[in-house]
This record gives sequence, C-alpha cells and structure tokens, in this order.
Amino acid sequence: MTAPQQAHVKAFFDPATWTVSYVVYDHDGGHCAIVDSVLDYDSKSGRTSTTSADALMAFVKEKVLTVQWILETHAHADHLSAAHYLRKQLGGKIAIGAAITDVQNVFKGIFNLEPEFHPDGSQFDHLFQPNETFAIGDLSAQALPVPGHTPACMAYQVGESVFVGDTLFMPDVGTARCDFPGGNAHDLYQSVRRLMALPGDTRLYMCHDYPPDDRAPAWETTVAEQRASNIHIRDGVTEEAFVAMRSKRDAGLAMPNLILPSVQINIRGGAMPPAEPNGRAYLKIPLNVL
Repeated sequence: MTAPQQAHVKAFFDPATWTVSYVVYDHDGGHCAIVDSVLDYDSKSGRTSTTSADALMAFVKEKVLTVQWILETHAHADHLSAAHYLRKQLGGKIAIGAAITDVQNVFKGIFNLEPEFHPDGSQFDHLFQPNETFAIGDLSAQALPVPGHTPACMAYQVGESVFVGDTLFMPDVGTARCDFPGGNAHDLYQSVRRLMALPGDTRLYMCHDYPPDDRAPAWETTVAEQRASNIHIRDGVTEEAFVAMRSKRDAGLAMPNLILPSVQINIRGGAMPPAEPNGRAYLKIPLNVL
C-alpha cells in the first residue's frame, strides 16, 4: 500500500499585521491551496496594494502550481483577505466554513450593509461543512470545525499538517480572544482540546504570531509542544480555569487596529463593497458600536 503523500508547506510572514499565509501543495507542477492570504491596506490613506499577495503568486508560478483552493480559516479581524484578487489572477475556489453565515448576519446589521448583500455565504465559492473532506491534488484534506474565536472558524488538516487559524498561537503566546460577536471561550476550549487529541507529532501552523521581545516571529509547532507548554491551555488546565482567564484577559483588550475595514471585506470573500454612483467603493465606520 502506498503511504499518503505529505504536504509541502511554504509560509509567508507579513510583519505589518503579524499574519502568516501559506501555500500548501502536493509537488512541483501539481496542485495547491492558499491559506489566509493578505491584502495590504494603509489605514491612513485607505489604499490597498498587493505586495503580500504577489509574493504568494510568484511562488505559485515558480513551482508551476495549479490553485484549487483559496482557504479562509475565518473572517479575519486583523487583516484584509486577498482571496478575491488571487482568484482573479490564479483561479481556484474561495472557501470558508459554512457558519460564516452567522458572522455575516451579525455584521450586516453592525455595518448596515446594502440590501443586496445576502448573508447566505454566496460571496464564497464553497462553504465547508464540519469535518468535510476534500482534495488538494494528490493530497487528502479535511475541514475541522474549531469555533470559539468566531463561530465560523475552521482548521484545515492536510496529511500531518493542520492550519489552525486564530484558534491557537505559539505556546508562549497562548490562544485567541473570544469577545468578538459570536465568540465563546467554552467553545474555544473544546475546539483546542479536539486539536490536542491529534497525534503528538502533528504539525500545527499558526495564522499569527505576536512574539515576546526575546524571540523572532515563529509559526510552526506540534500538538505535543502545545500540550506541554501552551501558557493558556496546556494539559491540566480545566475548562473553568481557561474560561475565567480568557474572560478576564479579553475584557482588557483593545479592538484590533483593522477590525472595521477587515471584516467588511472579509465577509465578502475579499471583494470590495459595490461602487457608489461616483465609481468609488467605500467602507463604513460605525460609531459607538464595537
């Protein structure tokens, strides 16, 4: 019997948002998925650019890869997604967890979006159901539901590699906040424990790193390392203790710098809002809401 093919993983770190994007592929000349891409955004000017996405695209072309999937682990609140741009340039299907509709429903009201915006997930090409399996060329993959940070969070397991989104950070940083609309610390605890039930040598790839001053950014760890030393949720930490810690910590956190522009774009699959009569697209800033 032939052993399952292992994924090749190329990481791209964006220092402006501390985000890590990935290209995961079966082999040179084969097929790939892009995970959690970044569209550069200057909050002072409101201008977008594609330097980060173009670096991913250059790698895809260098390896002569066919893009099958452009995966989002959730509707990010800390960076804009380049999914729409990358699909236009490279093809592939933009996909996210099916519970994105819950997030869209909440934020359609918060931003008072146009009536033509339907919170039904139709802005994406595919909505993953919990534990749905799919293929990336010769690679077998599965969408693992990990709600808690948001209700729509999905991790993607490809062979012995799992792309965890914001569910976990590096062991010395801990776990994601749970105070966004629809977030839930109890759900996050259960989601992390399910990830930690995977074999100890399973590779876990973070979407962000916010490192302490004494180390460089990092984004790859293992289940065993998380179970042994994650400062928030290592083995032995009870659900009650985790929820108490997370609730107290979240109460003192400021909103992410880019939450208002990011969510408006990301619930649209990385597309801009429709242009107004003058031909320009606009973002909204709701006052005294978040």
